[in-house]
Amino acid sequence: MKESIEKLFGKVEDPRVIKRCDHKLLDILFIAFCTLLSNGEDYEDLVEFGQQKQEWLETLLDLPNGIPSHDTFNRVLQLINPNCLGASLNADGSTLLESVAGKLISFDGKKLKGVSPTSRGNMGLYILSAWVNENRLCLGQKRVKDKSNEIRAIPELLDELDVKGAIVSIDAIGCQTQIAEKIKKAEADYLLAVKGNQKDLLEEITEAFEYSRVKDYSENWEYDHGRYEQRKCEVLEAKISLSPLQLQKWASINTILKITAHRTIHDKKAMETRFYISSLANFNAEQFNDLVRGHWGIENLLHWHLDVTFREDDSRARCGNAPINLNILRKMALNRIRQMNDALSLKKRRFRAALNQTYLQKILDNQF
Repeated sequence: MKESIEKLFGKVEDPRVIKRCDHKLLDILFIAFCTLLSNGEDYEDLVEFGQQKQEWLETLLDLPNGIPSHDTFNRVLQLINPNCLGASLNADGSTLLESVAGKLISFDGKKLKGVSPTSRGNMGLYILSAWVNENRLCLGQKRVKDKSNEIRAIPELLDELDVKGAIVSIDAIGCQTQIAEKIKKAEADYLLAVKGNQKDLLEEITEAFEYSRVKDYSENWEYDHGRYEQRKCEVLEAKISLSPLQLQKWASINTILKITAHRTIHDKKAMETRFYISSLANFNAEQFNDLVRGHWGIENLLHWHLDVTFREDDSRARCGNAPINLNILRKMALNRIRQMNDALSLKKRRFRAALNQTYLQKILDNQF
């Protein structure tokens, strides 16, 4: 397992003066990672885990001066370059996937509310994540300073990931001609939401569905815990629905979509209409309906678990790079516990790992 730990965190650059360090960076990161796997949350938990599991940790790590202190964990996590640690997340996600070909990769941002609890709107710390819906794991991430800069972060994250053969879905903020072109150059397909930030395109799509006869459509129904939803997906060919100007602007655009959703939640009814463009040509309405639904897996299966299972928004780590680095480690832990093949919820798996060292070892052995 020592070689696997080195492979996981060994390439993270140590920001400290090496000769003055009492604790190795690899030891610090692995203890933090295992603590998050074991229901831990803050710096005090990192120290407590290390002390309680010291005998076991000494079989895996060097620990030249025992378990690091609260201040050491705090200081080091503040100093580590998130791009270096993020590379570990990218590489680790790739090792858990043989290929992303044919799979849906959703890009979306999440605000870390605990970092700037008094901020409003788009101000605060945002993290853009890439989520593989079929495998339910985070493939990578990139920090954005505010929501508007997500447009810049998306191409940067695309450069770091291998998305060849995948379908990349992004909300309306990523509906940009340059991003669509970049996705195609990466030999992937795109599914982009269209809203008011692309006014002319939105107008043409709206008119196309208003005046054209739709032959390909699909309807889905879902009912769960008092929530009923009906989604209708309508599909038109882009080449016969859009102007030559729009066809020229958008790289390899083949399909336009209209999603009409009717929701009833405890007798309260609502309707929403959304539009999308895609480079996919041979998908039918039922397949597109599933893709659009699948995009929201990043909200329900990643962001929700970070908030609820890992209590990320309750974290008060606010200084330096610590909030981002802890976010990366939480995602790596979430990826790992999802690989366990048992009937427990993710929250219960973390709790059992805290109580049962054999179970924690099984989580690690399952991956390492």
